Amino acid sequence: MPLDRIYWESRYQERDTGWDLGGPSTPLKAYIEQLTEKGLRILIPGAGRAYEAEHLHRLGFRNVFVIDLTDAPYADLLARCPDFPKDHLLVGDLFQHEGRYDRIIEQTCFCAIDPALRAAYVKKMHELLVPGGKLVGVLFDDPHPARGPEGPPFGGSKAEYEALFKPLFPQVSFAPCYNSIPPRAGRELWVNAPR
Repeated sequence: MPLDRIYWESRYQERDTGWDLGGPSTPLKAYIEQLTEKGLRILIPGAGRAYEAEHLHRLGFRNVFVIDLTDAPYADLLARCPDFPKDHLLVGDLFQHEGRYDRIIEQTCFCAIDPALRAAYVKKMHELLVPGGKLVGVLFDDPHPARGPEGPPFGGSKAEYEALFKPLFPQVSFAPCYNSIPPRAGRELWVNAPR
């Protein structure tokens, strides 16, 4: 089955959303809380219910955009955070999106796309970032994180990610997350990819 809008809408309808933590990812929450420049333009791809976007918004960041193939999870975000700007809730194909951002926050998008699209993802992230911007977030350090090799989610390793990112992000770094939730402990890498 293609990983398209219909696929993801059916996952939400069937409540098959094992990636949904019910709040911001702890590594991302810690990162967000140390940001001080409230004017940053931030994109969260594959945002789902967008807990990280909500957290940023409540902290005073007003240029937070989310994009997903479906708007199915956005109703939940707006119920929790009714003043989140509706025009910042983007629906569509990330690979067709145009914009310029200071930060891209990766939570579950990379592991949800077909692994054959990973090089295109890295290229698109580079294109969307302004010079001096960066992609930050969490990647699985586990070849088969949940559903086995057929995924999603699709896993990977530091060596695989380095080979993908280094050509466009030569200063990229990966480090084990020290503050993952217990089910993900020892299975997450923090990515910091400055453009």
